[in-house]
Amino acid sequence: MIESVLSAIREGRRFLVASHENPDGDAIASTLALANALHEMGKDVVAYNRDGVPDDYRFLPGWETVVTTIPDDARFDVGFVLDAGELRRAGSWIKGTCRTLVNIDHHPHSENFGEIHWVDEKASATGVLVYRLLRAADWPISRDVATSIYTTILSDTGSFRYSNADPEAFQVAGEMVALGVDPWSIASGLYESQEESRLRLLALALPTLDVASCGTFAAITVTEEMLAATGSRPEHTDRFINYPRSIRGVEVAIFFRQTGPNCYKVGFRSKGKVDVGALAREFGGGGHHNAAGAMIDGPLPAVRDQVFSRLGELLSSSR
Repeated sequence: MIESVLSAIREGRRFLVASHENPDGDAIASTLALANALHEMGKDVVAYNRDGVPDDYRFLPGWETVVTTIPDDARFDVGFVLDAGELRRAGSWIKGTCRTLVNIDHHPHSENFGEIHWVDEKASATGVLVYRLLRAADWPISRDVATSIYTTILSDTGSFRYSNADPEAFQVAGEMVALGVDPWSIASGLYESQEESRLRLLALALPTLDVASCGTFAAITVTEEMLAATGSRPEHTDRFINYPRSIRGVEVAIFFRQTGPNCYKVGFRSKGKVDVGALAREFGGGGHHNAAGAMIDGPLPAVRDQVFSRLGELLSSSR
């Protein structure tokens, strides 16, 4: 599979590199890692994300080159869609603009939408697959590319705290440090450069904490009203789910974020007993065993009842 991707790179001249909407660290940093590497190879590259680069990741080299729109008449020899799971999450129109479309991902049940479909569910991050690709090409990894690869791993392993922090994750991260990456500067960029509005939003969100009577799952909520009151953006809610997840005894954390009058984005984090990826797929979403999400329509009480009821069933059966 890697050889097929390398062949597409050798033969192509103009490239599109895209990732899913509302990008997390793996999505945006893997985009920049591959886009910067292709640029260093002398290729013509466009890095794209419909929602742009979140503030937390604007320390990454080349972040300002990411575009949020593509001209209707644009055409590419090769298009890479990274970390998306489904093409629609990056943009269904992308397929029509690329002669060859490559799906690189580590999500289970990733949609087979490209001419080349390279998915490894065991990889800790999509950025690790980008690393493997560059090593297979025998292409030297610059410090800029290394910074993005390290960030993908740090982000998707929860700073090496999650179960996907496997030996390869540590090995690749260590190699990136050996190439000149400064772990402190990246950690500082991610965790210690937040805007005041994010903390004010957190202050409104924490009182919504709801722990189930059984103590095995807990939820936190952010509404559109809270976002407006604090001048915050949806990206500021990143990692809010870690607060209910950190409670002793909680096996599954849930984060409800309102996206419309009767629509909620629901994030799930599991400590292992419950496959929240399968749970999210029941609600039309997707993700990994321990991290997943879905969009659910309805008023908040009804959405919460649906999620809590199903979670209660799953946790009861796992005992």
